[in-house]
Amino acid sequence: MYHTIRVAAYEPDPLHGPWREEMRVLRLGEDLHAELTRMHAEANKGSARPDRLPVRRLNSLLRAMAPGVMATGRNAGTDGGLPWLYAREAVPPQVLAPVIGTWAAGMYREDDDTEGADLEDRLRSEDPAEAVRLPDWETEAVDLTETVTSPGGTAEPAARLYGLLPEWVAFRLAARTFRTGGSTLHFRVESSGNGARLVSWPPQRYESRGRTWYYSACLSITVHTVPFAPRFRVHVSAQVRRWATRLEVRPHQLGGTTVLLDAPLPWPGGPDRSHRLMVNTLGYDRRAKQPAWRHHSPAPLVPELDIVRNYPDPTELFTHPERWINGCGDVAAGIVHHPSNGPHQVGPGLMPRERADLDAWVEEGLRPLLTRVPDLTRVTRSNTPSLLPRSGAGREPGVREAQLALQRRAALARALDGRPLEVEVLWQSPQTRAALLAQLPKLIGLPAGERAGAAGDDTWRWEGEGVEIRVHARPAGPLADALPVSRERGRPRAVRLAEAVEGRCRLVADRSAPRPGGASLVIAEIAGKERFAAVPDSDPKHALRIAWARQGRLSQFVNLPDDTDGSLEHRARWTWLDAFRQLGAISPPAHRVGAGIPGDLQYAALWLVRHTRKGPTRYPAHRLVAVRVRPGEGPGAIEGWDAERAEWVPYPKLLLMLSRAEGPVAEPAEEPVAEEPAEGSGEGVAAARPGVERHRQRETERQIRALLFQLRDRPTLLLADAANLRQCWPALRNGALARDLLGFGTEPAQRHTVYGDGLRTVLVRDANAREEVAEWYAHDARGRVGFAEGVWGTADPESRVFASTASTPHTVAKLPKGLMKLVPTAQGRTAPGKTAWNPGQLEVTVLCCLSEKALADSGRGGDTPDRPAEWATLTHQLRYHGDYPPLARPLPLHLARLAGQYVLPLAGPAR
Repeated sequence: MYHTIRVAAYEPDPLHGPWREEMRVLRLGEDLHAELTRMHAEANKGSARPDRLPVRRLNSLLRAMAPGVMATGRNAGTDGGLPWLYAREAVPPQVLAPVIGTWAAGMYREDDDTEGADLEDRLRSEDPAEAVRLPDWETEAVDLTETVTSPGGTAEPAARLYGLLPEWVAFRLAARTFRTGGSTLHFRVESSGNGARLVSWPPQRYESRGRTWYYSACLSITVHTVPFAPRFRVHVSAQVRRWATRLEVRPHQLGGTTVLLDAPLPWPGGPDRSHRLMVNTLGYDRRAKQPAWRHHSPAPLVPELDIVRNYPDPTELFTHPERWINGCGDVAAGIVHHPSNGPHQVGPGLMPRERADLDAWVEEGLRPLLTRVPDLTRVTRSNTPSLLPRSGAGREPGVREAQLALQRRAALARALDGRPLEVEVLWQSPQTRAALLAQLPKLIGLPAGERAGAAGDDTWRWEGEGVEIRVHARPAGPLADALPVSRERGRPRAVRLAEAVEGRCRLVADRSAPRPGGASLVIAEIAGKERFAAVPDSDPKHALRIAWARQGRLSQFVNLPDDTDGSLEHRARWTWLDAFRQLGAISPPAHRVGAGIPGDLQYAALWLVRHTRKGPTRYPAHRLVAVRVRPGEGPGAIEGWDAERAEWVPYPKLLLMLSRAEGPVAEPAEEPVAEEPAEGSGEGVAAARPGVERHRQRETERQIRALLFQLRDRPTLLLADAANLRQCWPALRNGALARDLLGFGTEPAQRHTVYGDGLRTVLVRDANAREEVAEWYAHDARGRVGFAEGVWGTADPESRVFASTASTPHTVAKLPKGLMKLVPTAQGRTAPGKTAWNPGQLEVTVLCCLSEKALADSGRGGDTPDRPAEWATLTHQLRYHGDYPPLARPLPLHLARLAGQYVLPLAGPAR
């Protein structure tokens, strides 16, 4: 058993002091900014924000083609006085002028680019009457460890470091060679929206099934804060980057895939090649009916700067990706693989040994400027709640499953509360129908069902110990067909989809009706979403969920046997288990934390559903979901918050209510504008229009305060995912947190006991798409590395931040911990084909508990204070349930998040 875990995170070394770098800084300046703004307004007369320069493509072009440029500042397109370029050395005008001129010409249509092309000459001109002056470079000493400490004790880096520091770290590491197993890897820098990446280049090769598959090591570098930590952190996570060599999709199915371009620099007298790979997006142009560069890709502009070399045409790259990844001349391009583009024989992920080797290489490269954060040690041996023991020595085979079946049946009886359960199974394959009928009695410990209908009526019935279930099986027919969505491009996409949904709802109403007198559930077999990819929005899943919810029926879906991995028996089992969850027939096992947890504790969880116009119904929605769990109670053990009536309702009723509820829903015109990413927190706060954002925030916080009042009757553990909720509860930002205080709006934060004498609040956070929580691996004094589950923390007994790690799936646990994929050994030539995985770390922050100070402030100084580690342990144990592998989040939060699947607003007249 490992007793220590190490996280791949680094912080400024206090023994080293500030990390100052002499940088050259360039601002657009008033003259150039004004001229570019005028040109942009003229070229885009219908633009809603003509004053906001679209500099993202220009920034990408400069980072890749201008030697010495390290990073670009944010919001320079709106303010010419802000820092725009950070460089090791000034970029000469003979480089800067053609890059800016080429970009400016690209703002105009092909038949109207005269003025844009003329800008380069004006930037070079010495005639004061014609010249547009390039601003002068300035020298600035930038402290890459500049920090401000929040009132709550959280160290926050200066705003520009979120973009600048990852680039600087990436270039520092890219200057070094990674050596392992007698081989070497060389890295190139890839800029990303949240930081920077290192990609080993050229790619590695793996021969399998008569083909060559290409892959690289990839290190993501991001800057983050940790609640109450005295120093901010740099996270470095390791993955396998796979490259596509054959796109098994048609061009019109190409939604948008990343392409990295490797090209020489076209400037004489400098380095031959940049240390960067240029980031582009390859998609499908529906007007031109062919692949095209999209999303501010700089690739279309590069041939204008370098007329000597051949650069990949989008159609040619789509057709022959392997030719370009091996290089045509001295230009190469790699299409990043995505599962939607077909299978890949290189498996994702790295095992702990290889991850540890990369981590040690990073640590050596960052010393002495940044130092590794201290290792974490176990805070408890009570890793799991009271789960049934696995079958093993001294236990009869099947005993555990029989006991679980009894528990499920009892939970189902409590949830149904004497009502019969009517289930309609709509099948497309007889195998699926048979598997569903076979798995149900096994899961709840009842004998095989009996036919209950007349001849030809495929109805089955089970009854026993408070449970009565009737299953009606019939072919799905046209209900599972693709939605016939109108292709009229003159009307909003959301409105056309809403009309198709209404049509499917009418078809459902004609072909089925709710059976009165009990709980009602539909299980439908439909094709996988890949089958509907050729026609956008044609997947009928959400339309069917809406249709059945209008009839008061819950819905669960299972894919066709050919459209998914895993055995049919396994998938049928999970279909029923998720159906039981929707019925509320689930509760957390008894914890094993200790006497510090009140016996009558209830759990409450908050989840914010945020749909944009890319959401399931192409219509934006914004809704707070709250779930309450009272272990050991009757049918109402799992409930949801009805904000309109200000009351708790059974979980199944919450789901149906969410499918019908309107809002708060933001109008499409008020959605966030996709421009430059917001500066500051590095925590992914979306930039919506200020008025809409303030309204959302006030409404969400009002609902939270209202439901907290409803939880005052007993001790409560409030669970929230900080990354999910902080957009509309800004007091959950790391820099706004303070121990044992809750803040709302602009009011000063108050003692949390104001909202309930027995209230405790725990925030959780995972890595998410921004790598907010660092990767980890277990290790010991003898140099062994591996996996470990448990709750981890520092030696400080007053610490409020912990790590929760769960066990690994059995498929990964069987792989050797020392498996090397990046440089396979002779004994492991098939190693690249293995799928590796490291369980994610769930950060657990005990924000509010009854600490000694909190008790004293509330006049209860004689009471025994809480131990934060116990509440972190309880949160960790809530990830475990006998029917599931460890959950990504505690069970109450898991229930709240999945309830969001029923938030399906429709646009236009269909609403």
